[in-house]
Amino acid sequence: MNDRYQTPLAERYASKEMQYIFSPDMKFRTWRRLWIALAETEAELGLPITDEQIAELKAAKDDINYDVAKAREAQVRHDVMSHVYAYGQQCPTAKGIIHLGATSCYVGDNTDIIIMREALALVHKKLVNVIAELARFADTYKNLPTLAFTHFQPAQPTTVGKRASLWLMELTMDLEDVEYMMSQLKLLGSKGTTGTQASFLELFDGDHEKCKEADRRIARKMGFESCYPVSGQTYSRKVDSRVINVLGGIAQSAHKFSNDIRLLQHLKEIEEPFEKSQIGSSAMAYKRNPMRSERIASLSRYVMVDMLNPAITAATQWFERTLDDSANKRLSIPEGFLAIDGILDLYMNVVDGLVVYPKVIEQRLMSELPFMATENIMMDAVKAGGDRQELHERIREHSMAAGRMVKVEGQKNDLLERIAADPAFGMTMEQLEAIMKPENFVGRAPQQVEEFLAEVVNPILEANKDELGLKAEINV
Repeated sequence: MNDRYQTPLAERYASKEMQYIFSPDMKFRTWRRLWIALAETEAELGLPITDEQIAELKAAKDDINYDVAKAREAQVRHDVMSHVYAYGQQCPTAKGIIHLGATSCYVGDNTDIIIMREALALVHKKLVNVIAELARFADTYKNLPTLAFTHFQPAQPTTVGKRASLWLMELTMDLEDVEYMMSQLKLLGSKGTTGTQASFLELFDGDHEKCKEADRRIARKMGFESCYPVSGQTYSRKVDSRVINVLGGIAQSAHKFSNDIRLLQHLKEIEEPFEKSQIGSSAMAYKRNPMRSERIASLSRYVMVDMLNPAITAATQWFERTLDDSANKRLSIPEGFLAIDGILDLYMNVVDGLVVYPKVIEQRLMSELPFMATENIMMDAVKAGGDRQELHERIREHSMAAGRMVKVEGQKNDLLERIAADPAFGMTMEQLEAIMKPENFVGRAPQQVEEFLAEVVNPILEANKDELGLKAEINV
């Protein structure tokens, strides 16, 4: 197989479980389940289909004669009719009633919906496990003060756990979107060539209620509550767009997380996992590149761009259907899911192995904290009898001088020493250092993490406890 292109989504990134969901075997087995559901429904509604015929269909449903179907398709150039033919070869008694009244989209489109729901279920499971890992990390480090940034410039302190809660919050939003989309998916049902159910109305001798009931029964047999009430030959391609938009939301959250980890690794505060024998660079042996996070960013970018494919397809469909959706769907939907599957495995792996360096975090925070503590220092000096306007100007001057020491001279921040030496403040170094405790400046960060975990995250994990315990395997 080294003489032809192979998609890296399968070779390097996506799990075997997600790959199977979009495999030919999954598709064609689902076609046969749908043909059985159709035959059962038609029999239940009075068409002359026997129990023997249905039993024959069921007996052969998983024994797909791919060689026969492939040979037939080479002749007729139609995948659905080739598989109808192959199924009929195995089921001679039922041969004449397979696919009765249906068009190709009966198996094609219904299968696409079923597969997307299966894929969303796997995404849901992995997302829940990423949330669980990240919740543990946030809880572990909820009290560890760290320098926060706005515009990537030093701002007021936060905690490592509170920063993690920002990543976590976005994932809970994504989970809501996944669950909503799963709840909204419906089957196409048996709508016929232009969505009018004309062939079924003919089969059921003009009985409109039986046509409606056929949709309801097929939906239930395939594990759905209902079918879309109206359609053309296909379900609206807006469904595909809505599904990929959900995946795009996960990609946005994951990309943001990966950016933050890459920046933190540059600052040497937090690092992604790095294996003992892993090589960071072919030229620089000392390097520890954040390749997992970079891969998350790379794949996430792909999914975000992929959101355009079904959106444009949905917008450009003609009347009851055209076929310019087909080739695009075969690429954009599976590859969007395969990529997001790889992203979630990487996300889980990175969070599970994050390495935190408290001393580096503390050192960076303490180098900036004197500037951030000036408001507190000034207020304490005013309480002791100082003039606020005068003290404000003195702090401004001392801050500028200390900033020059750091930026121009490359020296340590000596702001506290300057303030202690200024009689206008009347404060000793001991008093100033007492003010400078990092935990005094993190606000409600620890409490916000505790409340968020208790009120939002833990109920999610409890509701999905049967899905927990997943560990990601990645190809590094």
